[in-house]
Amino acid sequence: MIQTTAKVISNEKILKELERPGARNTLGSWLIWLRCPEIARQAQPGQFLMVRCGEGEEHQLRRPLSIHRVNEDNIALFFATWENGKGTQWLSQLQTGDSLDLLGPLGNSYSINPGSHNLLLVAGGIGIAPLYFLSEVALRKGYSVKLLRGASGAYKPSGKPNPDQHYPKKLLPRGMEVETITSSPDGREGMVVDLLTSDFISGADQVFACGPLPMYKTMAQMPELKDKPVQVSLEVRMGCGLGICYGCTVKTVNGLKQACKHGPVFNLDEVLWDKLADI
Repeated sequence: MIQTTAKVISNEKILKELERPGARNTLGSWLIWLRCPEIARQAQPGQFLMVRCGEGEEHQLRRPLSIHRVNEDNIALFFATWENGKGTQWLSQLQTGDSLDLLGPLGNSYSINPGSHNLLLVAGGIGIAPLYFLSEVALRKGYSVKLLRGASGAYKPSGKPNPDQHYPKKLLPRGMEVETITSSPDGREGMVVDLLTSDFISGADQVFACGPLPMYKTMAQMPELKDKPVQVSLEVRMGCGLGICYGCTVKTVNGLKQACKHGPVFNLDEVLWDKLADI
């Protein structure tokens, strides 16, 4: 673990605003590249950083963000800017040459089992954030990678079209098969788990996922996944990111675990999902 100051290389808005009925709106999603050789050399897919989003005493509490990509001495973060989200809005306004205080890499990582060949990745919402890094590493090592992805509706409540909320396909790694679904504006129809059929599952040696808790709870009830190795990146509220504050405690079949210290990657059948509240 390293605390360091990274320099901003670029900061680009790649997804536009999204109004969500009954849920928190987003002001866009951003891809920020940082020069950070110390962390880049240690980072593993699935790990995260604690990022100080702002200046002054009121910004002492850091935000956890998945490591999205690594390119030699540089790392990328992919994040949504939430309505009334002061930290993410501050982060989205950084310019080339600005500095950013980071702590990491933290947590455990995704693990590809010996003997696996075909990997299935499942991304809900902005769940592509840690899965991109995993896919790049896997493709370089010769694994076959398929991505199932879903995102919120592409229309505003007014009925006017809204830009596609899927991560731009042109930015995805080459050599990866991609299946896409877009949910209705109210989020009730067209979820990524609808793509998770037996055809895809049966051909996968392992499944890796990142998305909202309802997605995981659905996956945990799917009989097709009962005997399949499934690893998920768990998104819960974190305070310190170091296992000190116990603010991210999760109930598992092996007792209480901390998402920042023992996770964020867990086996799907390890977490007691009915004991975990949606956020």
